[in-house]
Amino acid sequence: MTKVESDISELILPETKIINSNNVWGSVINIEEEISIKKTPKDIVENLRKAFAKGKTKSLKFRETQLKSLLNFLEERKEDIEKALYKDLRKHKQESNICEIELVANDLRHTIIDFKKWTKPETPEKRLVNLLDGVYIYKDPYGVVLIIGAWNYPILLTLGPVVGALAAGNAIILKPSELAPATGELLAKVLTKYLDPEYFQVILGGVDETTELLREKFDYIFFTGSTTVGKIVHQAAAKNLTPTTLELGGKSPVYLDESADINVSTRRIIWGKLLNAGQTCVAPDYLLCTKNVQEMFLQEAKKVITEFYGSDPKASPDSCKIITERHFKRLIEFIKPENIALGGESNVLERILNPTILINVSPDDPVMREEIFGPILPIVNVKDVEEAVQFINSRDKPLALYIFAKK
Repeated sequence: MTKVESDISELILPETKIINSNNVWGSVINIEEEISIKKTPKDIVENLRKAFAKGKTKSLKFRETQLKSLLNFLEERKEDIEKALYKDLRKHKQESNICEIELVANDLRHTIIDFKKWTKPETPEKRLVNLLDGVYIYKDPYGVVLIIGAWNYPILLTLGPVVGALAAGNAIILKPSELAPATGELLAKVLTKYLDPEYFQVILGGVDETTELLREKFDYIFFTGSTTVGKIVHQAAAKNLTPTTLELGGKSPVYLDESADINVSTRRIIWGKLLNAGQTCVAPDYLLCTKNVQEMFLQEAKKVITEFYGSDPKASPDSCKIITERHFKRLIEFIKPENIALGGESNVLERILNPTILINVSPDDPVMREEIFGPILPIVNVKDVEEAVQFINSRDKPLALYIFAKK
């Protein structure tokens, strides 16, 4: 048993035990029944489809029960979730609660209150061709849906889509990211004890398992992750014309205008950039400003970073780690010594990179060619807002855009 398996085994409910932990297609056995659940993705999809055909998930009462059970999981297992997130990303308890657990919990509370209204038939305005007809729009669940979660927010971006899928009455296969193994194991071993296993299954594994899953026909696919993998998911879905939601990334620019309050703006930019060590899809990716604004920003940024993380951020208990060694090395390669205005230091063993601001950056530098996904903020100088707009429009459409200005 690996260290992760040993740690996670302490979190699972007493009526379960781990068997054949290398077999991702079901590694939990009920001690009372002693029946191994070794099934392929094809088996699991077929079983869920048969279960969905019974019509039980269309019951509003059943949906409400499942939503409340998911909320119970978040509330009753909060400490277990905090531990798993710390193992995977070194997230502080406060960050785990504010940015993951409570966001899903609040979404659930809102959904439990309102989802019955959302399911009611709509009566759209009738046109001439339907003047004598009764016209209604009924909302039916899709069926068996596949939700592929992301590693950077392995609770929020994995369970967030589950809320909507449960409220709509679907059967669900959940595939957590293999890059956040502690959280994935927790969902597989514990969450499955809260939700009805006839309609909800968790599958662990990496590229091979995900590839095998995507060979199956689903009624809806929800994927959160990189553009590269998103294209693969989209191609697989297209073979069956499966409706798909792709929540991908992008290089989100920030424009800092001379009219902005430099103290407030810097504080907000630094917070947004360094949350989860920059491993956030909507994090500010690069900063556009004049040379004059750059100097003011750098002076204020140094103060803010020290306030947030102390004089040595890599030693701070509030600093998250980079998810894998590969991602860490990729970030280090972005940093050229001659471009460092602030930061640049790192703890290789812990995979912690100090907040780093780069200046004199060329639009063609590697750090400007792909989404950074780390605590590195390059600054590109522009003359004015018009040049900033031209720069942004000349590149791929970003996921988010931030403007700090008073006019």
